[in-house]
Amino acid sequence: MEIDDLPKDKKIILFDGVCNLCNASVQFILKRDKMDRFRFVALQSVLGQKIINHIGIDTKKADSLILYEPGKAYYSKASAVLKITKELGGFYNLMSVLTVLPKAIQNYIYDYIAKNRYRWYGKKDTCMFPTPELESKFLQ
Repeated sequence: MEIDDLPKDKKIILFDGVCNLCNASVQFILKRDKMDRFRFVALQSVLGQKIINHIGIDTKKADSLILYEPGKAYYSKASAVLKITKELGGFYNLMSVLTVLPKAIQNYIYDYIAKNRYRWYGKKDTCMFPTPELESKFLQ
């Protein structure tokens, strides 16, 4: 898939495909994405790297989670998490309360978790493979 072929009506979540916490987060979002707003791409995949290069993120500083709205914007760190929870709606909208914290504090918390994610939650040797039922939610 090429950048021009990305679905314009979906928000794309780029995630660390070998991170257990990131994979659990993807599963969490999949179960709650009732409006079918999201598609997923592993950062390590060819398409993930194309998107990162397209939006101009330094691959050495690529976060464990990036929310990309094709042709519009991208969000990283705490901003990405808060945008995703807002899109999930309902109870998860309450996370928007965290926006009262200064962005530096939000990102400090995010960075602390991201830095320790492999130690706390472990790491896979390869990226996750979606089940046949969920395959359409993952872009390649």
